[in-house]
Amino acid sequence: MTVATYGMTTPLWCLLGFVAWTLCLLLAIGAARVFQVLAGKAQATDFTAGVPHGSDAYWRLNRAHLNCLENLPLFATVVLIATVVGIQTAALDTLARVFLAARIGQSLAHLSSGSALAVNVRFGFFLVQFFCLAGFVLAVLRGS
Repeated sequence: MTVATYGMTTPLWCLLGFVAWTLCLLLAIGAARVFQVLAGKAQATDFTAGVPHGSDAYWRLNRAHLNCLENLPLFATVVLIATVVGIQTAALDTLARVFLAARIGQSLAHLSSGSALAVNVRFGFFLVQFFCLAGFVLAVLRGS
């Protein structure tokens, strides 16, 4: 049995971009913690579960990162299945690009504030991602 190899497709590039974005948010959390420790506002041991620490903006950053972690497996699954079965279409390329843009947009809206407007914008970006994932699923079901 031989394994087919594929070059980097647009959906795979977008998957890599999603991972890179998630890592950027993680680095921002780490930087915020280091800054708090270096500024004398916190001890390194203050960042444990159940111990209140950090500003509202810090917790929005944490939630944006966790939201990426929750959604990354879904996007990775549909992209990898489409790649493995060899489905490569312009529609999937577009869905992947729109998904990644909406993912970044949702995170940025999350980081911007906790206002009602920001929450509604976040939800709009979430819906875009949902429909992109549904489009991927349908494309895989039609193409397999």
